[in-house]
Amino acid sequence: MPKKILVTFASRTGSTSGVAERIYAVLKDLGENPELKPMNEVSDITGYDAVVAGSAIQANKWLPEAMDFMHRHQTSLSEKPFASFTVCMTLAMKKGEQYRPTISGWIAPVRALARPVSEGIFAGALNIKKIPDAGDRLKFKLSTLFGVWKEGDYRSWHKIEKWAASLPELLN
Repeated sequence: MPKKILVTFASRTGSTSGVAERIYAVLKDLGENPELKPMNEVSDITGYDAVVAGSAIQANKWLPEAMDFMHRHQTSLSEKPFASFTVCMTLAMKKGEQYRPTISGWIAPVRALARPVSEGIFAGALNIKKIPDAGDRLKFKLSTLFGVWKEGDYRSWHKIEKWAASLPELLN
């Protein structure tokens, strides 16, 4: 019988929601029974066999609503298989892969609340027009002018799909 898996996410500009949608699609294609919901729409996780939760990184940490989700559901998350994924533009920088250990460190507060059976860390997409905060838009615009980032979609769908395909075995 397929597992009922919650795939939930917190996203600012849609990049992380796109990753969650792809994870959901892979799980569905593999015969699982996933459900996709934004974190702020999840009130109870007790009816799920497993949870896959992810967030964008902002200011070196998961989004506030993602950490709120983790705190609210800490007990339930510690009682069932849980996997986390993180979407971070730092990986899209020149030599961004060298920052993977640093990004992993930013996820320590998530690990402190629930121990994931697997962690996916993926590059995101940058579309400055989609950034909701004017101050953040200015910071990203300046950083693109100085060559820190380039606008574009840096999500590796192959890596995301490969990670998602490994989840059913880990979430039992």
